[in-house]
Amino acid sequence: MAFAVIPVLDLMEGRVVRAVAGERARYRPLRPGDSVLTEHGEPHEVVRAFLRLHPFRILYLADLDAILGRGDQTALVSDLERTFPDVEFWCDAGVRDEADLRRRLARRRGPVVVGSETLADAAWLGRWREDPRLVLSLDHRGGTRLGPAALFAEPDLWPARVVVMTLAAVGTGGGPEVARIREIRARAGGRAVYAAGGVRDRADLLTLRALGCAGVLVASCLHRGTVTAADLAAVA
Repeated sequence: MAFAVIPVLDLMEGRVVRAVAGERARYRPLRPGDSVLTEHGEPHEVVRAFLRLHPFRILYLADLDAILGRGDQTALVSDLERTFPDVEFWCDAGVRDEADLRRRLARRRGPVVVGSETLADAAWLGRWREDPRLVLSLDHRGGTRLGPAALFAEPDLWPARVVVMTLAAVGTGGGPEVARIREIRARAGGRAVYAAGGVRDRADLLTLRALGCAGVLVASCLHRGTVTAADLAAVA
């Protein structure tokens, strides 16, 4: 399996915002000078900027309005899917229960991400673990697991793709949480495990690939230019 580097767009009120350690109250729209790739925070332009850097096949969309329970970006996500038909968009839109997952799968072409932080109960996920469009994000903040304890304890509930999300590391450039990623991958069986949070440079990408990760979610290192087109060609 090829190692997938997956750029992330954090969406809030129709704009791409800069992530800061998972503290969403501090997120601000991408502005000139924030990125070496683009001067704009308009989502379509950010996608184009990523695709100019590298022919990414997958992009990750975090609908922060939906995650925070104050609306959603459904129309924008659908337009991105229409505009970039060759890109597979994984979308985390704050799924809260089984009915919500069913609605979101019906609306979208690409995979739906279920983030543990917005779940109150996880037993129902076992009925969906074979669905090829489901991606599970196991969300952490520091040493705290966000979401139902049973979800972290029972890998039998996990689908074929699992993201290890370290929110406190997002946007910090502090390095990935290698010990946590290694521990979850050891329990994941044959599932594809993706790391998220803290990636700084090519060395971090190589470390995660050597751990056996199927891929990694990135954003700040691309906007800062600490992961370059040459790095992506070499690693991915």
